[in-house]
Amino acid sequence: MKLNGVADLPEIRPGDDIAALVAERAALEPGDVLTVASTIVSKAEGRTADLADYPVSGRAQEIADRIEAVAGEEKDPRFAQAVLEESTELLIDCPFLLAETRFGHIAPNAGVDRSNVPDHDLLLLPKRPSESAKRIRAGLAQQGIEDVAVIVTDTCGRSFRHGQRGVAIGWAGMPASRDWRGEHDRDGHELGVTVQSVVDELAAAANLVTGEGAGGTPAVVVRDWEFGDHAGSNELFRAVEDDFVRQALREWSFDDT
Repeated sequence: MKLNGVADLPEIRPGDDIAALVAERAALEPGDVLTVASTIVSKAEGRTADLADYPVSGRAQEIADRIEAVAGEEKDPRFAQAVLEESTELLIDCPFLLAETRFGHIAPNAGVDRSNVPDHDLLLLPKRPSESAKRIRAGLAQQGIEDVAVIVTDTCGRSFRHGQRGVAIGWAGMPASRDWRGEHDRDGHELGVTVQSVVDELAAAANLVTGEGAGGTPAVVVRDWEFGDHAGSNELFRAVEDDFVRQALREWSFDDT
C-alpha cells in the first residue's frame, strides 16, 4: 500500500470544487482511495462561524461557568453554545464537552474547531460527511476519474489512550467495514465477532501523511490497497442500544467537590 499527499492545494474557500482541485494535482487511478480532511470539506461548504453568531443560553452559561471553575481558565459560553447547537446529545459536560454530532459521530466539542480558520472564529464539521464524500466522488467522475473511493477524515482523541489519530466521519464508494465473521483463522476456528473498520484504519494511515498544525496536507491518495473477498458493512457508529459506554455515561456525572 502506498500513501501520497496531494501537494500544493490552495487555501480552500466557500464554493471551491475539491474534486477538481485534487484532480489537477494528483494522477488518480481506478481503485485508489482519496482521503480528504474534514477541514477543507467544511471550508468548501461554508461551515464556518463566529462566536457572535451564538446568543448564549442558560445551559451554555452554566456549562462554561462550571468548566471554568474546575479547570481554572476562562471558558467562552458562546463556544459552549456552538457545541450545543451542533449536538444531538451531550454525553459529558464537565470537565470537557463530549457530544454526539447530528450525523452520529461522538467527539469532544462535537468537532467544533478553533484552528486553521483564518477569517472566522470557528470551523464546524460538515453537516453530512458521507454526502460530502459522495459529491467529491461524483466530481471526480465528472473529471473522468472513475472508481475512486472517498473518505472524509477528522482527528479525534481516544478513550483510555493519550493522543489523537485520524478517523473516518464520512465515506463513499466502499463499505465502512470488512466483516470477517464466518471466516476462519489459521487454526480453523470460525471468527464470530471480528469486524474491521477499514475506513477508520485508512483514515489513521493517511493522517501519518497529512500531518498536523501549520504544515498539514489535507488530501492523501491511497494506492494498492484492496478490500478483498469479504462481506462489507456500512455500519460505523454504534447504535445506542449496543453502546454500553454511552449508556454508562448517561448515568455518570463529574464530581468536582
